[in-house]
Amino acid sequence: MQKDHGANAPATPTSGRVRHRRRSNEFPVEMGRANGNHLLAYDQNKYRSMWVRACSSLWMLAGFLLILYLGHLYIWAMVVIIQIFMARELFNLLRKAHEDKRLPGFRILNWHFYFTAMLFVYGRILSHRLVNTVTSDKIFYRLVSRLIKYQMVICYFLYIAGFMWFILTLKKKMYKYQFGQFAWTHMILIVVFTQSAFTVVNIFEGIFWFLLPASLIAVNDVAAYFFGFFFGKTPLIKLSPKKTWEGFIGASVATTISAFVLANVFGHFQWLTCPRKDLSTGWLHCDPGPLFMPEYHPLPGWISQWLPWKEIAILPVQWHALCLGLFASIIAPFGGFFASGFKRAFKIKDFGDSIPGHGGFTDRMDCQMVMAVFAYIYHQSFVVPQDYTVEMIMDEILSSLTLEEQQNLYKKLGQILQDRVLGLSQS
Repeated sequence: MQKDHGANAPATPTSGRVRHRRRSNEFPVEMGRANGNHLLAYDQNKYRSMWVRACSSLWMLAGFLLILYLGHLYIWAMVVIIQIFMARELFNLLRKAHEDKRLPGFRILNWHFYFTAMLFVYGRILSHRLVNTVTSDKIFYRLVSRLIKYQMVICYFLYIAGFMWFILTLKKKMYKYQFGQFAWTHMILIVVFTQSAFTVVNIFEGIFWFLLPASLIAVNDVAAYFFGFFFGKTPLIKLSPKKTWEGFIGASVATTISAFVLANVFGHFQWLTCPRKDLSTGWLHCDPGPLFMPEYHPLPGWISQWLPWKEIAILPVQWHALCLGLFASIIAPFGGFFASGFKRAFKIKDFGDSIPGHGGFTDRMDCQMVMAVFAYIYHQSFVVPQDYTVEMIMDEILSSLTLEEQQNLYKKLGQILQDRVLGLSQS
C-alpha cells in the first residue's frame, strides 16, 4: 500500500473565493454612508423643528403680552377663544365623516350644548361684576338683574331643548355612534369648562393669580424641552417617549427658581395684583395688601461681605409662589402625560395643527388645565382671608342686592344703629 505523501504536504492556495468572518463592529461602506445621511437628515429635522417651535413661541408670547396689557376683559376673551379651538379639536377627534353625512345638523347640536354650558358657567361667574358695571343706568340695570335672576332657568331649558333635539334625531343603525358622540360631548364640556371656570375666577381675583401659574407651566415646558434636547438620555415614562429624567429634573429646578423670581417681578405691578370688581377696562388702583408689601431680611455676614447690600426684600407672596412652582414642575406635567396616553390610544401625534411646532391648542393646554384648578384651590384655601371683613361684606352687599334692596338695608341699618346709640345714652 503506497504512502500518501500529499497528505502531509502544505496546502496550496486555491483560486476559489476566500471568505473572511466579519467582525461585529464592521459595516459595509454603503451602509455607513446610508446611516450617516439618515443621521444628518435627522439632525437637520431636529433643529428645524426646534426653530419653528421657537418662532411660534415668540409670536404667542408677543400676543399674550399685548392681551395682558389690555386687561382682564381681553384675557377672558382670549380664554374663550382658546376654549372654542380646544372644543373644536376634541369634537373632531371622534368625528366620522361617513356617519355625519347621514346625520345632518348633528354637529350643530354639539355646539348648542357647548354654548349653553358657556352661558351657564360664565353667567354664574361674571353676573355680579356685570351688575356692578351697569349700576349707573337704571333701565339697563333692571334688565340685567332680571336676566341674572332667571339665568339658571334659561340655561336649563336651553339644555332640555338640546336633549329633546338629540332624542328626536336618533336614527336606526346609528344609535351607538350618536350616543357615543353625546357622551363625548358632555365629557368635553366637563373638561373644558371645569378648567375655564377656575381660570376666569383667577383672572378677576387679580391677573397675578392667572399669569403666574400660566407662566410657570410655560417655563417648565420650555425648560424640559431644552434640558431634554441637550442632556436627555434616560427615558422618563413610556407614555411619552421623548420625556427624559434629565429634562424633568432640570425643568423642576428651573421652574421653582422662576416661581420665586417671577412672583417678585409681577408683585410690583398694581395692574396685575388688583382684583377687578366689574367688567370695565379702566386702570386699577388698590391697596396691594400685606402679600405684596416687601419684607426686609438681613443677609448673613459671610454673604453680605461679598455683596453691595446688607438685606434683601422679599414679598410674602413669593413663599406662596414656591408652592405653585413645585406643583407646576412635579404634578402638573402628569396632565401632559395623560394627554400623551390619550393620543397614543387614538394613534394620533397631536390634537390639531393650529400652532406650528406645537400641535393644537389642546396640546398646549393639557398642563394648564391641571394648574388652573390647583391655583384656584390654593388661592381660596391659603391666600384669601377666611374671616369676614367689612370690605368683603360690602362687596357681597353691592354684588348681591339690587339698588332698592341696598337702600332699604341702609335705612334699616341706620335705624338699628340709632336705637343702639339711644339705648347706650339712656343707660
